[in-house]
Amino acid sequence: MAGTSLNDMPSATACGCMGTSALLAGLLPRGIEVSELFADPPDVTSSLYPEEVDLVARAVEKRRREFAAVRMCARTAMARLGVPSAPSLPGEHRSPVWPDGIVGSMTHCDGYRAAAVARRSVVISIGVDAEPHDPLPDGVEEAVLLSEERDAALRLSERRPDTAWDRLIFSAKESVFKAWFPMTAQWLDFSECVVAPDPDRGTFTATLLVPGPVVAGERIQHFTGRWRTRGGIEQGHVATAVLVGIVDPSRAGRDPDPPLVRAAGKSHRQRGKRST
Repeated sequence: MAGTSLNDMPSATACGCMGTSALLAGLLPRGIEVSELFADPPDVTSSLYPEEVDLVARAVEKRRREFAAVRMCARTAMARLGVPSAPSLPGEHRSPVWPDGIVGSMTHCDGYRAAAVARRSVVISIGVDAEPHDPLPDGVEEAVLLSEERDAALRLSERRPDTAWDRLIFSAKESVFKAWFPMTAQWLDFSECVVAPDPDRGTFTATLLVPGPVVAGERIQHFTGRWRTRGGIEQGHVATAVLVGIVDPSRAGRDPDPPLVRAAGKSHRQRGKRST
């Protein structure tokens, strides 16, 4: 695979909320800025630009607050890269459109919002996701996990009952999709990716079951990522993170664009809700 595996990279030590309260912060390597919130500021919606306000004008208060808070995280993270504040508007499939030269990913769920960003000269794509640390609701597991993933979640639950493995695998698939989509502009169905978590290393491997994108002349069929839980089952959150194609560090910061990323395979059917 082109680039360097996330699991081989040193973690950042000063991005976002650190210490025992950190979730995504510190899970990604140096060069990627993470900002996270575990509670919304009282006036969070006042931080929205007029174009953003229009997008959620008819939304309920909860939706407006999460929409504003995750964009606050994104602007905070980009400011650390020296990127001026600007509206963050959705593009195709409601995925965020980032400023020129920037890649990133946003996530939010009850009690948590976060964004991770980097310069395109360092990283080709990022995917992050956070979920309540609860088992998946009845009927959802069969819809989003393959049979081998359900079997793995059951085995892991017997070994490590402190983790909601079905939810973790679902989160990993969401992170993979968020990294995949900017490279391909194609949907990736839950059935087109199989995730295998490593309970001891806090990592996972995701294997694509469809042709992957081509990076610097090499096809990517596997994504590697990290995961972390904060709080016990039904008491906290689980987060996952994936990145693709770290450029040769000797070129980092000097290349205006990463190696060529080319989509491979057909367009796929949309399934599930993956928006910010």
